[in-house]
Amino acid sequence: MNRILVRAPNWIGDQILAYPFFRHLRMKYPQAWITVVCTEWVRDIQFKGLIDEVRILPRTRQDSFWMAAKTLLRFSAEIKAAGPWDLGITLPNSFGSALLLKLAGADLRRGYSADGRGFLLNQVIPFDRGTDFHRSRAYLRLLSPEGLPNYEADQYWIKGPERDFDPYAHWPEVVPIEPPFDPYFVIAPGSNADSRRWSIQHFETFIEIMISRYRMKAVVVGGRAEKELAKELLRRGVPIEDYTARGWVAAHWKLFRGASFTVCNDSGLAHVAALCGSRVQIVWGAGDPARTLPIGPGPVRMKSNPVPCWPCERNQCRFQDSRLNQCLQGITGEVIFEEVENGFLMG
Repeated sequence: MNRILVRAPNWIGDQILAYPFFRHLRMKYPQAWITVVCTEWVRDIQFKGLIDEVRILPRTRQDSFWMAAKTLLRFSAEIKAAGPWDLGITLPNSFGSALLLKLAGADLRRGYSADGRGFLLNQVIPFDRGTDFHRSRAYLRLLSPEGLPNYEADQYWIKGPERDFDPYAHWPEVVPIEPPFDPYFVIAPGSNADSRRWSIQHFETFIEIMISRYRMKAVVVGGRAEKELAKELLRRGVPIEDYTARGWVAAHWKLFRGASFTVCNDSGLAHVAALCGSRVQIVWGAGDPARTLPIGPGPVRMKSNPVPCWPCERNQCRFQDSRLNQCLQGITGEVIFEEVENGFLMG
Protein backbone atom coordinates (compact mmCIF):
# COMPACT_ATOMS: atom_id res chain seq x y z
CA MET A 1 0.00 0.00 0.00
CA ASN A 2 1.46 3.34 -1.06
CA ARG A 3 -1.33 5.75 -0.08
CA ILE A 4 -3.83 5.21 2.73
CA LEU A 5 -6.84 7.33 3.65
CA VAL A 6 -8.26 7.03 7.18
CA ARG A 7 -11.48 8.57 8.45
CA ALA A 8 -10.74 9.25 12.12
CA PRO A 9 -13.23 9.03 15.01
CA ASN A 10 -15.38 12.05 15.80
CA TRP A 11 -15.08 12.10 19.59
CA ILE A 12 -12.12 12.81 21.84
CA GLY A 13 -12.31 9.53 23.76
CA ASP A 14 -12.69 7.44 20.59
CA GLN A 15 -9.76 9.20 18.94
CA ILE A 16 -7.53 8.46 21.92
CA LEU A 17 -8.65 4.83 21.88
CA ALA A 18 -7.57 4.74 18.22
CA TYR A 19 -3.92 5.37 19.14
CA PRO A 20 -3.03 1.63 19.08
CA PHE A 21 -4.67 1.40 15.63
CA PHE A 22 -2.61 4.24 14.20
CA ARG A 23 0.56 2.93 15.83
CA HIS A 24 0.13 -0.54 14.34
CA LEU A 25 -1.03 0.85 10.98
CA ARG A 26 2.28 2.68 10.71
CA MET A 27 4.18 -0.45 11.78
CA LYS A 28 2.35 -2.45 9.09
CA TYR A 29 2.93 0.14 6.36
CA PRO A 30 6.13 2.00 7.32
CA GLN A 31 6.62 3.61 3.90
CA ALA A 32 3.00 4.50 3.10
CA TRP A 33 1.65 8.02 2.86
CA ILE A 34 -1.17 8.16 5.43
CA THR A 35 -3.78 10.93 5.29
CA VAL A 36 -6.34 11.33 8.06
CA VAL A 37 -9.69 13.05 7.65
CA CYS A 38 -11.23 14.29 10.89
CA THR A 39 -13.64 16.80 12.35
CA GLU A 40 -12.51 20.12 13.78
CA TRP A 41 -13.34 18.80 17.24
CA VAL A 42 -10.41 16.35 17.25
CA ARG A 43 -7.91 17.99 14.94
CA ASP A 44 -5.40 18.80 17.69
CA ILE A 45 -5.19 15.19 18.96
CA GLN A 46 -4.35 13.52 15.66
CA PHE A 47 -1.17 11.48 16.03
CA LYS A 48 1.14 13.35 13.68
CA GLY A 49 4.14 11.21 14.59
CA LEU A 50 2.37 8.30 12.88
CA ILE A 51 0.68 9.94 9.89
CA ASP A 52 1.67 12.31 7.09
CA GLU A 53 -1.29 14.64 6.61
CA VAL A 54 -4.48 15.82 8.30
CA ARG A 55 -7.50 17.06 6.35
CA ILE A 56 -10.30 18.77 8.28
CA LEU A 57 -13.94 18.11 7.40
CA PRO A 58 -15.67 21.43 6.75
CA ARG A 59 -18.48 22.40 9.07
CA THR A 60 -22.04 22.30 7.76
CA ARG A 61 -25.42 23.44 9.00
CA GLN A 62 -26.82 20.56 11.01
CA ASP A 63 -30.40 21.34 9.96
CA SER A 64 -29.75 21.32 6.22
CA PHE A 65 -29.42 17.89 4.57
CA TRP A 66 -28.78 19.36 1.16
CA MET A 67 -26.11 21.72 2.40
CA ALA A 68 -24.39 18.86 4.22
CA ALA A 69 -24.53 16.69 1.09
CA LYS A 70 -23.19 19.48 -1.10
CA THR A 71 -20.34 20.14 1.32
CA LEU A 72 -19.44 16.44 1.47
CA LEU A 73 -19.42 16.16 -2.32
CA ARG A 74 -17.13 19.18 -2.65
CA PHE A 75 -14.79 17.97 0.07
CA SER A 76 -14.70 14.41 -1.31
CA ALA A 77 -13.68 15.79 -4.71
CA GLU A 78 -10.76 17.56 -3.05
CA ILE A 79 -9.69 14.36 -1.31
CA LYS A 80 -10.00 12.39 -4.56
CA ALA A 81 -7.82 14.92 -6.35
CA ALA A 82 -5.18 14.45 -3.63
CA GLY A 83 -5.11 10.71 -4.33
CA PRO A 84 -5.07 8.10 -5.70
CA TRP A 85 -5.81 6.04 -2.59
CA ASP A 86 -4.91 2.37 -2.44
CA LEU A 87 -6.75 1.78 0.83
CA GLY A 88 -9.41 3.65 2.76
CA ILE A 89 -10.39 2.74 6.33
CA THR A 90 -13.27 4.25 8.25
CA LEU A 91 -13.13 4.05 12.02
CA PRO A 92 -16.56 5.66 12.67
CA ASN A 93 -19.55 3.48 11.86
CA SER A 94 -21.51 6.25 10.14
CA PHE A 95 -22.92 6.16 6.61
CA GLY A 96 -21.22 9.44 5.72
CA SER A 97 -17.75 8.20 6.62
CA ALA A 98 -18.08 5.23 4.24
CA LEU A 99 -19.53 7.49 1.54
CA LEU A 100 -16.47 9.70 1.82
CA LEU A 101 -14.17 6.75 1.02
CA LYS A 102 -16.33 5.83 -1.97
CA LEU A 103 -16.47 9.37 -3.35
CA ALA A 104 -12.73 9.83 -2.75
CA GLY A 105 -12.09 6.87 -5.05
CA ALA A 106 -10.27 4.58 -2.61
CA ASP A 107 -9.59 1.26 -4.35
CA LEU A 108 -10.09 -0.78 -1.18
CA ARG A 109 -12.66 0.53 1.29
CA ARG A 110 -12.69 -1.14 4.70
CA GLY A 111 -15.05 -0.75 7.63
CA TYR A 112 -17.80 -2.32 9.70
CA SER A 113 -21.16 -3.12 8.13
CA ALA A 114 -23.09 -0.64 10.28
CA ASP A 115 -25.63 2.05 9.39
CA GLY A 116 -26.66 0.34 6.14
CA ARG A 117 -23.41 1.25 4.41
CA GLY A 118 -22.09 -2.17 3.42
CA PHE A 119 -22.63 -1.53 -0.30
CA LEU A 120 -20.20 1.41 -0.12
CA LEU A 121 -17.38 -0.82 1.13
CA ASN A 122 -15.60 -3.68 -0.62
CA GLN A 123 -13.84 -4.99 2.50
CA VAL A 124 -16.84 -5.32 4.79
CA ILE A 125 -16.37 -6.50 8.36
CA PRO A 126 -19.57 -7.81 10.00
CA PHE A 127 -20.84 -5.53 12.74
CA ASP A 128 -22.53 -7.00 15.79
CA ARG A 129 -23.62 -4.44 18.35
CA GLY A 130 -23.77 -7.17 20.96
CA THR A 131 -20.14 -8.19 20.51
CA ASP A 132 -18.36 -7.61 23.78
CA PHE A 133 -14.93 -6.28 22.97
CA HIS A 134 -13.19 -3.03 23.73
CA ARG A 135 -13.42 -0.19 21.21
CA SER A 136 -9.66 -0.05 20.83
CA ARG A 137 -9.81 -3.73 19.84
CA ALA A 138 -12.57 -2.96 17.36
CA TYR A 139 -10.30 -0.39 15.72
CA LEU A 140 -7.36 -2.81 15.72
CA ARG A 141 -9.45 -5.37 13.83
CA LEU A 142 -9.69 -2.88 10.97
CA LEU A 143 -6.01 -3.53 10.29
CA SER A 144 -7.09 -6.84 8.73
CA PRO A 145 -9.27 -7.11 5.58
CA GLU A 146 -11.18 -9.89 7.33
CA GLY A 147 -11.51 -8.06 10.65
CA LEU A 148 -9.43 -10.69 12.45
CA PRO A 149 -8.36 -10.08 16.06
CA ASN A 150 -4.90 -8.57 16.39
CA TYR A 151 -3.59 -10.59 19.32
CA GLU A 152 -0.15 -8.98 19.36
CA ALA A 153 -1.65 -5.51 19.56
CA ASP A 154 -4.23 -6.66 22.11
CA GLN A 155 -1.52 -7.95 24.41
CA TYR A 156 0.53 -4.80 23.95
CA TRP A 157 -2.23 -2.36 24.78
CA ILE A 158 -4.94 -4.10 26.72
CA LYS A 159 -3.08 -6.50 28.99
CA GLY A 160 -0.28 -4.25 30.22
CA PRO A 161 0.21 -0.48 30.20
CA GLU A 162 2.96 0.84 27.95
CA ARG A 163 4.70 4.17 28.40
CA ASP A 164 5.90 5.22 24.99
CA PHE A 165 3.43 7.98 24.12
CA ASP A 166 5.41 11.11 23.24
CA PRO A 167 3.29 14.31 23.09
CA TYR A 168 6.17 16.25 21.54
CA ALA A 169 6.27 13.81 18.61
CA HIS A 170 2.53 13.48 18.08
CA TRP A 171 1.31 16.98 18.99
CA PRO A 172 4.29 19.10 17.91
CA GLU A 173 2.31 22.26 17.13
CA VAL A 174 0.61 22.41 20.52
CA VAL A 175 1.96 24.75 23.20
CA PRO A 176 1.38 22.87 26.48
CA ILE A 177 -0.23 24.50 29.49
CA GLU A 178 2.35 24.92 32.21
CA PRO A 179 1.38 23.22 35.48
CA PRO A 180 1.65 24.77 38.96
CA PHE A 181 4.97 24.57 40.79
CA ASP A 182 3.38 23.13 43.95
CA PRO A 183 2.00 19.56 44.19
CA TYR A 184 -1.46 19.37 42.64
CA PHE A 185 -4.19 17.06 41.44
CA VAL A 186 -6.51 17.55 38.46
CA ILE A 187 -10.30 17.61 38.48
CA ALA A 188 -12.14 17.16 35.15
CA PRO A 189 -15.83 17.56 36.06
CA GLY A 190 -17.32 17.70 32.57
CA SER A 191 -19.09 15.19 30.34
CA ASN A 192 -21.31 15.49 27.27
CA ALA A 193 -23.72 12.94 28.76
CA ASP A 194 -25.88 13.73 31.76
CA SER A 195 -25.88 10.05 32.73
CA ARG A 196 -22.08 10.15 33.15
CA ARG A 197 -21.78 13.41 35.07
CA TRP A 198 -21.02 13.27 38.80
CA SER A 199 -22.66 16.04 40.82
CA ILE A 200 -20.80 19.23 41.64
CA GLN A 201 -21.57 18.64 45.32
CA HIS A 202 -19.58 15.40 45.32
CA PHE A 203 -16.65 17.04 43.55
CA GLU A 204 -16.76 19.77 46.19
CA THR A 205 -16.63 17.22 49.02
CA PHE A 206 -13.77 15.31 47.43
CA ILE A 207 -11.68 18.44 46.79
CA GLU A 208 -12.13 19.73 50.33
CA ILE A 209 -11.12 16.39 51.88
CA MET A 210 -8.06 16.12 49.65
CA ILE A 211 -6.87 19.64 50.42
CA SER A 212 -7.40 19.23 54.15
CA ARG A 213 -5.54 15.89 54.28
CA TYR A 214 -2.76 16.34 51.72
CA ARG A 215 -2.36 20.12 51.20
CA MET A 216 -2.33 19.83 47.42
CA LYS A 217 -3.68 22.32 44.93
CA ALA A 218 -6.86 21.39 43.05
CA VAL A 219 -6.69 22.26 39.34
CA VAL A 220 -9.99 22.18 37.44
CA VAL A 221 -9.82 21.61 33.67
CA GLY A 222 -12.30 21.45 30.81
CA GLY A 223 -13.76 23.51 28.02
CA ARG A 224 -16.12 26.45 28.02
CA ALA A 225 -18.94 24.32 29.41
CA GLU A 226 -16.83 23.47 32.45
CA LYS A 227 -16.02 27.13 33.06
CA GLU A 228 -19.41 27.46 34.79
CA LEU A 229 -18.66 24.43 36.98
CA ALA A 230 -15.39 26.00 38.06
CA LYS A 231 -17.18 29.28 38.80
CA GLU A 232 -19.75 27.40 40.87
CA LEU A 233 -17.02 25.72 42.92
CA LEU A 234 -15.41 29.11 43.54
CA ARG A 235 -18.78 30.58 44.53
CA ARG A 236 -19.11 27.76 47.07
CA GLY A 237 -15.76 28.76 48.54
CA VAL A 238 -13.86 25.71 47.26
CA PRO A 239 -10.16 26.67 46.84
CA ILE A 240 -9.46 25.60 43.26
CA GLU A 241 -7.20 26.78 40.47
CA ASP A 242 -9.41 27.44 37.41
CA TYR A 243 -7.67 26.12 34.28
CA THR A 244 -10.85 25.71 32.22
CA ALA A 245 -11.26 27.06 28.66
CA ARG A 246 -7.52 27.41 28.10
CA GLY A 247 -7.35 26.09 24.58
CA TRP A 248 -6.91 22.83 22.75
CA VAL A 249 -7.36 19.48 24.49
CA ALA A 250 -3.84 18.37 23.56
CA ALA A 251 -2.41 21.40 25.36
CA HIS A 252 -3.29 19.75 28.69
CA TRP A 253 -0.79 16.91 28.33
CA LYS A 254 1.89 18.41 30.60
CA LEU A 255 -0.75 19.30 33.18
CA PHE A 256 -1.99 15.70 33.26
CA ARG A 257 1.49 14.19 33.28
CA GLY A 258 2.65 16.30 36.21
CA ALA A 259 -0.41 15.75 38.40
CA SER A 260 -0.43 13.46 41.40
CA PHE A 261 -3.65 12.04 39.92
CA THR A 262 -6.75 13.02 37.97
CA VAL A 263 -10.37 12.57 39.07
CA CYS A 264 -12.95 12.77 36.32
CA ASN A 265 -16.16 11.49 34.83
CA ASP A 266 -16.32 8.97 31.99
CA SER A 267 -15.33 11.57 29.41
CA GLY A 268 -12.87 12.37 26.66
CA LEU A 269 -10.49 14.01 29.10
CA ALA A 270 -10.28 10.76 31.08
CA HIS A 271 -8.77 9.14 27.98
CA VAL A 272 -6.42 12.04 27.32
CA ALA A 273 -5.22 12.01 30.93
CA ALA A 274 -4.52 8.26 30.85
CA LEU A 275 -2.73 8.45 27.49
CA CYS A 276 -0.53 11.25 28.84
CA GLY A 277 0.49 9.13 31.81
CA SER A 278 -1.68 10.49 34.62
CA ARG A 279 -3.03 8.22 37.32
CA VAL A 280 -6.76 8.41 36.62
CA GLN A 281 -9.72 7.80 38.94
CA ILE A 282 -13.02 7.74 37.04
CA VAL A 283 -16.46 8.14 38.56
CA TRP A 284 -18.24 5.75 36.21
CA GLY A 285 -21.82 6.31 35.12
CA ALA A 286 -23.94 4.68 32.41
CA GLY A 287 -21.15 3.67 30.04
CA ASP A 288 -19.82 0.15 29.56
CA PRO A 289 -16.21 -0.13 30.80
CA ALA A 290 -15.77 -3.35 28.83
CA ARG A 291 -16.05 -1.21 25.70
CA THR A 292 -14.65 2.20 26.58
CA LEU A 293 -12.47 2.11 29.71
CA PRO A 294 -9.30 4.16 29.05
CA ILE A 295 -6.34 1.94 28.26
CA GLY A 296 -3.44 4.01 29.55
CA PRO A 297 -0.48 4.07 29.60
CA GLY A 298 -1.36 5.81 32.88
CA PRO A 299 -2.98 3.51 35.48
CA VAL A 300 -6.77 3.74 35.50
CA ARG A 301 -9.20 3.00 38.33
CA MET A 302 -12.97 3.25 38.12
CA LYS A 303 -15.73 3.34 40.70
CA SER A 304 -19.22 2.35 39.65
CA ASN A 305 -22.56 1.59 41.22
CA PRO A 306 -23.75 -1.39 39.12
CA VAL A 307 -27.52 -1.19 39.55
CA PRO A 308 -29.77 -3.64 37.62
CA CYS A 309 -30.02 -1.42 34.52
CA TRP A 310 -26.27 -0.83 34.31
CA PRO A 311 -24.59 -0.39 31.91
CA CYS A 312 -27.26 1.08 29.68
CA GLU A 313 -24.87 3.28 27.64
CA ARG A 314 -27.59 5.91 27.31
CA ASN A 315 -26.67 9.60 27.41
CA GLN A 316 -29.90 10.43 29.23
CA CYS A 317 -31.28 8.24 32.00
CA ARG A 318 -34.61 6.62 31.11
CA PHE A 319 -35.87 7.20 34.66
CA GLN A 320 -37.19 10.55 35.82
CA ASP A 321 -38.01 9.62 39.39
CA SER A 322 -35.86 8.70 42.38
CA ARG A 323 -33.95 6.31 40.11
CA LEU A 324 -32.61 9.15 37.95
CA ASN A 325 -28.92 8.44 37.28
CA GLN A 326 -28.99 5.80 40.02
CA CYS A 327 -25.75 4.33 38.68
CA LEU A 328 -24.03 7.47 40.01
CA GLN A 329 -25.93 7.52 43.28
CA GLY A 330 -24.06 6.24 46.29
CA ILE A 331 -20.69 7.28 44.87
CA THR A 332 -19.90 10.09 47.27
CA GLY A 333 -16.91 12.37 47.62
CA GLU A 334 -15.81 10.35 50.64
CA VAL A 335 -15.95 7.12 48.62
CA ILE A 336 -13.79 8.54 45.83
CA PHE A 337 -11.31 9.94 48.36
CA GLU A 338 -10.86 6.44 49.78
CA GLU A 339 -10.42 5.05 46.26
CA VAL A 340 -7.74 7.62 45.41
CA GLU A 341 -5.96 7.36 48.73
CA ASN A 342 -5.81 3.56 48.69
CA GLY A 343 -5.07 3.32 44.96
CA PHE A 344 -2.65 6.16 44.32
CA LEU A 345 -1.40 7.82 47.51
CA MET A 346 -0.57 5.04 49.95
CA GLY A 347 2.12 2.41 49.69
